[in-house]
Amino acid sequence: MDADRLRKILASVQAGGTSIEHALEKLKHLPCEDLSFARIDHHRHLRQGIPEVVFASGKKTAEVVAIARALYKKNKKVLITKASEEIYKKLKIRNAFFHPMSGSISAGGAKRVKGHILVLSAGTSDIPVAEEAELTASFLGSSVETFYDVGVAGIHRLVVARKSLALAKVIIVVAGMEGALPSVVGGLTDKPVIAVPTSVGYGTSLGGLTALFAMLNSCVPGIAVMNIDNGFGAGCLAHRINTLSSD
Repeated sequence: MDADRLRKILASVQAGGTSIEHALEKLKHLPCEDLSFARIDHHRHLRQGIPEVVFASGKKTAEVVAIARALYKKNKKVLITKASEEIYKKLKIRNAFFHPMSGSISAGGAKRVKGHILVLSAGTSDIPVAEEAELTASFLGSSVETFYDVGVAGIHRLVVARKSLALAKVIIVVAGMEGALPSVVGGLTDKPVIAVPTSVGYGTSLGGLTALFAMLNSCVPGIAVMNIDNGFGAGCLAHRINTLSSD
């Protein structure tokens, strides 16, 4: 339940098109819906501006499917992260799409997008996390542009994104290995940069810790750092920054 849907229900009651009883029926799932093993937070979009999103990892397939269907039934949209093709096949939501690169499933989403978020990935191996960030921000209602494989080993490739660096309201930079790209990008722009370390790399990358520490220790001001492989968190933060103003 988002603010737009709630306004329509209340406006319909005010105009006499919807009875109070019918409106209560539509709103009785608020603030949450008890599925015994999970309590679905249908009220979250009203409180936070971001609806509840299903994190599939660690859950049984049947649990993910039940939660996702409950969210979709009430909101006509749902986003699932860290999902599998098995979950997608059992979900059986007509307009759902499975994105195998990032392991995301999306259905519905914002009808209008605004602003400009730029997502950069250092290497091709970082694309799964970058795609999760892109899909999340797009689902929430932000306009997103992507440039992949523009890491520091061939820094001249970043030139292709020069105009987009200037136009974007916020930039997400996804990198593994030594995690240097966010610092490079941060030194080229006056826009806020959200750095996302990935678990991509050899032994001393320590599953992404090396990239994480490099980003946290960047000498460039204005860089926020997400947790390892947390493209979803980056997409949410970027969307909030992107929609702070309506221009």
